[in-house]
Parts: sequence; structure tokens; C-alpha cells
Amino acid sequence: MSRSGVRRSTRTVDNTGLIPILARKVREVEAAAQRGKVVPSNRTKFLVVALLMREERARIKGDAELSDGERAEQLKRLDGIAGILAQTAARDTSLITLLESDAPVSPVAQRLRREYLTDAGIELEEEEPVALAPSSPFSTDLFSERQVVPQSVKARQLANPFLAPDFSAATAHKPVSRGRLSSWELLGPLYRAFEYGSGGTVASMELPEAPKIDRISPPGHELMHHQARFIAAVAAGHRSFLLADEPGLGKTAQSLLAASVSDSYPLLAVVPNVVKMNWAREVEIWTPQRRATVIQGDGANLDAFADVVIVNYDVLDRHLAWLGTLGFKGMVVDEAHFIKNLQSQRSKNVLALADRIRKYAPGGDPLMMALTGTPLINDVDDFRAIWQYLGWIDGDKPTPELMEKLEDTGLTPADFGFFAEAREAVIDMGIVRRKKVDVAADLPAKRVVDLPVELDDDLGRSIRQAEAELGKRLVTRYRRAASGALGSGYDTSDGPNAELMRMVAKAELEESKSSTTGENVFTMVRKIGQAKAGLAADYAAQLARSVGKVVFFAKHIDVMNQAEEAFARRDLKTISIRGDQSAAFRQTQIDAFNNDSEVSVAVCSLTAAGVGLNLQAASNVVLAELSWTAAEQTQAIDRVHRIGQEEPVTAWRIIAAQTIDSKIAELIDSKQGLAARALDGSDAEITSSDSVQLDALVHLLEQALS
Repeated sequence: MSRSGVRRSTRTVDNTGLIPILARKVREVEAAAQRGKVVPSNRTKFLVVALLMREERARIKGDAELSDGERAEQLKRLDGIAGILAQTAARDTSLITLLESDAPVSPVAQRLRREYLTDAGIELEEEEPVALAPSSPFSTDLFSERQVVPQSVKARQLANPFLAPDFSAATAHKPVSRGRLSSWELLGPLYRAFEYGSGGTVASMELPEAPKIDRISPPGHELMHHQARFIAAVAAGHRSFLLADEPGLGKTAQSLLAASVSDSYPLLAVVPNVVKMNWAREVEIWTPQRRATVIQGDGANLDAFADVVIVNYDVLDRHLAWLGTLGFKGMVVDEAHFIKNLQSQRSKNVLALADRIRKYAPGGDPLMMALTGTPLINDVDDFRAIWQYLGWIDGDKPTPELMEKLEDTGLTPADFGFFAEAREAVIDMGIVRRKKVDVAADLPAKRVVDLPVELDDDLGRSIRQAEAELGKRLVTRYRRAASGALGSGYDTSDGPNAELMRMVAKAELEESKSSTTGENVFTMVRKIGQAKAGLAADYAAQLARSVGKVVFFAKHIDVMNQAEEAFARRDLKTISIRGDQSAAFRQTQIDAFNNDSEVSVAVCSLTAAGVGLNLQAASNVVLAELSWTAAEQTQAIDRVHRIGQEEPVTAWRIIAAQTIDSKIAELIDSKQGLAARALDGSDAEITSSDSVQLDALVHLLEQALS
């Protein structure tokens, strides 16, 4: 940010001007860092000092009125400030990103910058504009060369020439009243209200009681109590929510059923790439009467007539133009902390589209939901983009609805008690926050949640090609056996013979176990693990940022290596449990995970860490690769689910959709039945005791024959 609009004169080296102010402020942040974690207000102070230090250095170097001695002396003083900044960032490493020249500068930081300049006696000739994400109008000029209109959208437009919504029904914006608070700057106090005004209470709005009878969810998928209360709030007419439940509490299901009870179709879901396939599956589970479509790339396979349109952040910019005209009556942004940086193009895309939907939804009053377990990551100012998306603020001021709630408090930021009242006013706009421990009675002690992912890169295509080739090889084996002497004892007149298929699959499996070259079921599963590694690590990183420690399991060392590199790039500290470690070293790793608050992820080998370890500091497990046995999977999860664990445990299985990975997961689950029947008194169906590998090969052969 340049120092346009600043008029100043050359100064001699003394204790006046900007440098002494910067020195004083950086010492304040340094002292805070020495006492412990730097609070958000000091983070903003740190950012502004770094920003003004760079500006002042550039000004001094270009000031022709300064003598060489004066210039050297002032640059030396700035070097001292730079040294304190570096030392403070080394003490609290979360500050390092604020030292970068392209660190985003929030409006709060811009106002603080002006305050420091004014205190230094520097005359500001004009008010500098605050850089905000666009709230209006909707424009795609910046992305025109990338815009696409999928063929399915063109077909819908031809089928319905009145596709564009009737904007006359849009809800008009209430005029901003000139009340008691109209002359106050309110966003800063509102952020501080969340920083200081909690009084020990959770930030969650009052929700209606859950209905006694669940008439909403489909059979076999009944709502938990906390979910039903959220849906009841939507049914009662509330239309904007920051749903900040911890991971594992069913935010996706709640948002889909919220759209159902409020008839908010078509619904747009903007989600991270790693969960978009899971969103489509959740639509099928929770609202089976509705159709979902997932936008991949340029949208060649898009169904524009679907009820729920799912798009990931990375391709949203290509589809802004037509998405803005489809007439959505609801929008949900998953992992909404992805838009916390207002200067990023991703945030601008989401906010511009949300503004259009909020203003022009057919019938008005669209359902707007932001889902994230971590709405705040670095600073309370992270709320700004989410509040803007939800329509609670407009630029640097509250919208009329929030302003009315603040006026109703009867207080101003100068009054005692304002922070607590203002915090409640914002919460009542629609913040809902529940933690696992708060709703433990709703949750099973241990559950496995499948997270399907789409492998749409070159490696994913090669995996599907390898599966097809293996299927062809099995078919050749089968037909050769059926037509030879070996097949004379098998009846194939009514189609493929199950016994002959198992015999062929067994021969292939035995050959694969002894082979060191070529494609087989084992090399395919390893490739699938490699292809999933990045997506699995990405999801584990999101969990670590949201709820704390995570245990990450993989079968192969190269998958573990990929994951550890991904975590390092995200500045997440890890420990590793592998088979080649001594017992003493392994124990130091376990102790670090359980006792060191800086360690976020334990990256573990399924075979080496599946037994005998206590990792109960976590309650979330990510299974990046699938085991060949149900017992091995259970043993891995039970490293976390054990005596002393105070929270329900959730294991997230990352499954490659449309590959043999899906079948392996199904087979593992079916094998649980035998143990349940033999040991637990269950009436579960007894399944074949044959290996998962063999059953997977039979599945491939059956598919290829059909």
C-alpha cells in the first residue's frame, strides 16, 4: 500500500516522528509475546508496524533532503525495529506470515496505520480508500477469458427461456436508520466484543427445542438431537447461519435438510475439492428425492436441471457468469474459513456471487449458510469475510438488521457492558456452535465416516485404466478355463459361474503374490494410496486446524512421506510412527504427540502403529489407505478409542470413488459381521471368510464379464 495522500517534511534524527512510535509499538508486541500467545489486537499492531517500517525505509532512501549521515542513522533505527520484529516472530511463529510484503491488510489495520501516522504528526491530505471485496455490482470482467457455459446450462436455457429469475420479487434493502450509533465506527468494537466479551459463554444462538417426532430425515438416518434443533430454527424462518459445529457433528446433513425444510432449491454449495464427492453422496442419503450435480473442470458432465449444484473453490471463477443467472434460492459455503482473506480472488468470487444470490433470489430471503469448525484462525478480523458473505455487514458497517439489534442494546462502544451485549446481538444473527463434548450423548462412542474423493488427475486416469486392463486379463483367464477341460465341470449356460470365477481369481491372486513386476491388485491399491495421499493430508490438515490433534494412518511409506511433506508445507508439526524405529525412539514420539501442544498430527503406519500404542490425545483418525482386514482397521482406530478417551471418536476413511477402493471398503465392512456374530452376540449376517483380496478380484472379473 503506497503512502499516497501523505504530506510530510524531512525530519532530523530525534524522538519525534514515526520511528519512535513504531519502536514503542513493537516493544508492546514483544512484551506480549514474552508473556504468551499474541492476541489478535497485537497481531494487527505487529502487521502495521511491519508495513510502516517498509514504507518508512523506502521513503528515507528516496529523500534527497536528508544528508548521508541522517539517512544512515534513521535506517539504523529501522534495522533495530526490524530485529525486534524478527525476534518476536521467532517466539510466536504464527506472526511470520505477517512480515511478508503481500500480507493482507484488513480495514482495521488500515485504520490503525492512519492513527500511527497522525500521531507522528504526518498530515494526511485525503481519506485513503479501504480495500474491500466486491459487494456490488456483480461483474465477471476480470475472468471473461476463463468463463464457460456448459452444454447442460444451454439446454436448460433453451428448455426454459424464462430461466433468469424475476428480480421484482427480490427483498428490498431496508434503509439505514440514523440512530444513536450511526456516527460510531462499529466493526472494530464488534470484533473486540468476541475477543474480550464472552464472559465464559459459548457463541451459539438460542435454538428451538427439537420436535418430538422426526418427520424430516429419511428412514434409517434419523437426526441427532443437536441437528434437529438447528433444522427447527430454519423451519421457524431464520435464514442466515454461521454453523460452526466441530467436525463430525453432521454440518453437511444439517445444511441439506435446512434447504429441504425451507424449500431453498436450487441450492448452490461451494466446497473444497476434497469433499465435493462426499457432498453429492450426502444429498443422496439425506434428501433422496433431490438430484445433485458436481461441476468438474469446465462442467462437461453437469446436470443444470439438478436441485443441488456442487462446485469447488478452484473452478468457481470459470462458472461465475451462468451461476449468477440460475436463480438459486440458497447458498452454502463449506469450510468457510477458506474465504477469510478478502484480498484473495477466491474470496472475491464467493462474495460477488453471494451478493447476487442474496439480492435477487426468486421470492427473496434466500437461505445463506457458512459451515466451518474454525471461523477464526489468526485474528478476530477473520470474521469479516464470513459476515460479509452472510449479509450481516456491508463493507465497513453493519447492515440494517444487525444495526437494529445493536441499537436495541441501548449502549454505545463507550458504555460499560457494550461488548457482551454486542456479542449477543451478532450471535443472534445466526451463529451456531456445538462441540463434540457438548453433544456426546447424541454421538456413538466410535464411528467410521467414509469420505469419497474423485481422482481426476493423470494418476487417477491411469488407475482406472489399470483396473480395466486387469479386468480384461481376468476375463481372458475365465474364458480360457471355461472353454478348456478345466471348465467342463462348471455350468456356464445361465451366465458366469461363481465357483469358476473364484477359481480364476484365486489363481490370479497367487500369481500376484509371487510376482515382482507388472500390474496386479496390490500395485493398484498402492497407486490408489499414492493418488489419495494429498487429498487425505489436506483433510487431516483441516481437522487439525479445526479440532486439534489428528492421527493419520497409511499402509505405505511413500504415502506417509507425501503426507508429512504436505503437513510441513502447512506449518503443522508432526511425529511419525514407523516399523524401523527403536522402542525408545517410538515412545518419545508418542509422548510428544500426547503432551506437546505444538504437535498436531501423528503420521502412523497401519502395520507398525496398529497395536500397543496410546494416542488418545486425539479423537479424530484419518485412514488414508484401507487395510485388507477389518481387524487391522479396528486396531488402528482403537489407538485413539481407549480407556481415558473423553470424547467420541470419529475415523474418516478416505475412499477413491469409482475405483476398486470403494469395493474394498465395502468388503471390509462386511467382514465385521462374523466377529460381531461370534463374539458379540450379534445377529449380523455371516459372510464369506475368504480374503478381501480374493473377493475384490472376483468383483473386478464380474464387472468385466458384465
